[in-house]
Amino acid sequence: MARGRPKTTLRTSDADLALIGRFAEMLAADRGSSPLTISAYTRDLSQLADNIFPIALDEVTPDDLRRALAAMAGLAASTQARKMAAIAGFFAFLEEEGLRGDNPAMALARPVRQRPLPRLLSHADIATLFAYLEERAAAGAADDVRLLALVELLYGSGLRASELVNLPRRAWSAQRAWLIVRGKGGKERMVPVSTRARAAIRAWAVHVPATASFLFPAGQGALSRVRLFQMLRAAAAAAGLDPAGVSPHVLRHAFATHLLEGGTDLRSLQSLLGHADIATTEIYTHVDSRRLVDLVNQRHPLSKLAKRSG
Repeated sequence: MARGRPKTTLRTSDADLALIGRFAEMLAADRGSSPLTISAYTRDLSQLADNIFPIALDEVTPDDLRRALAAMAGLAASTQARKMAAIAGFFAFLEEEGLRGDNPAMALARPVRQRPLPRLLSHADIATLFAYLEERAAAGAADDVRLLALVELLYGSGLRASELVNLPRRAWSAQRAWLIVRGKGGKERMVPVSTRARAAIRAWAVHVPATASFLFPAGQGALSRVRLFQMLRAAAAAAGLDPAGVSPHVLRHAFATHLLEGGTDLRSLQSLLGHADIATTEIYTHVDSRRLVDLVNQRHPLSKLAKRSG
């Protein structure tokens, strides 16, 4: 008879399972995490919920987490690191989505690492992708027209995938050059829409049923983030790009990175991205340090004084 650890039945509540499911969906749709990573994180979080039962995940305190994690002492270092990553990512997600007012994992004793940026797309990559999308959309097929409008808003306005797919039909008007977007935590912000994007949306709008509640409907609801992710990767592959390096999240980062390279200030970028804390926006300052040095040399008052002294 095979030996092994006895199986245990987890006591994860339906409410906790729903939160874990939302986190898993975000990992798949926004970050392009592999099925193995998502499965491991889901398992880790279900075990955490079991260890703190009957305390709910959206009510857990730092002390609750410390007690639950004390059992990790005998695990391999790589397993501990993965579990910590799952927990840190999960509670950061809950806070960002407005499902918690704080992040209890921030109080845990763990190495503080800056969240890495996803792979960046170059200007040439963006041009290649849009050349393909525009050629397909020119034939007038509804799916291709829709995808061009979606990508215009991802890269042209920096929308999150969840903000984009949940845009109400009434959010857009041909008479306006902006959208009102409901972001994380239910906060609203005004997002400018480029002339290109407005043209793409106008072409798509004729395909949207008058009874639809969403600008990008699918059946009785909205297009899912997972489907958006799949469509975008398929288009990237067809355009000759590495599909592993293209996702809605990557396009949003390309929007921010390319704006910063073009001279946009951090405060304006913070507003465009809908970041509550400018510290989140500051992760983009690494992308073009030479430009920032040149900016200081050219525009700081002392640079002008030095020129006069010479």
